Amino acid sequence: MEGAKKNLRKKYKDLRADLSDEVRDQYSLEIANNALSLDIWDHNYYHIFLPINRLKEVNTEYLLSILSGKDKHVLVPKTDFESGTMKNYLLLDNTKITVNSYGIPEPDDDAIEIAFAKADVVFVPLLAYDTLGNRVGYGKGFYDKMLALCRPDVITIGLSFFGPEEDKISTNNTDVSMKHCISPEKAYTF
Repeated sequence: MEGAKKNLRKKYKDLRADLSDEVRDQYSLEIANNALSLDIWDHNYYHIFLPINRLKEVNTEYLLSILSGKDKHVLVPKTDFESGTMKNYLLLDNTKITVNSYGIPEPDDDAIEIAFAKADVVFVPLLAYDTLGNRVGYGKGFYDKMLALCRPDVITIGLSFFGPEEDKISTNNTDVSMKHCISPEKAYTF
């Protein structure tokens, strides 16, 4: 199972690396526009990752603009690599964001921590996903651990520059599947 996930990680890291900054930005805008087609906008608390630029992740700036325009509470993660866990912080206009040593933009320690159980919607980073909503991340399990602390009714949404894998991705009992995934072409519901 881990060998197949390793191959998918390499495949999608390579595909993302081949995207120009202009294409990645255009795809990110299309992903945000496709998010508007989902019935997810009547909630209050939205967790969203801030992209790691060196990994060419989806630029979530456009989704942040939508959330701000809809006057939603935005939550962003801060990662603790020693414990393998994350914390959730409220993103305010005055929240100072610093890029950590791993290249991850994160809120400073004086930000307001919010329990994961408050999150209504979680936008999840990923490398690959299948037509059932199973995902492959970077392999550290940060989001699976975080999602296990969320309410059972939390809406999980992956963001990807590419469509789903046709073959089912192998999972284990700690993997949390997604309810939706948004690509530049369309929003998928699982």
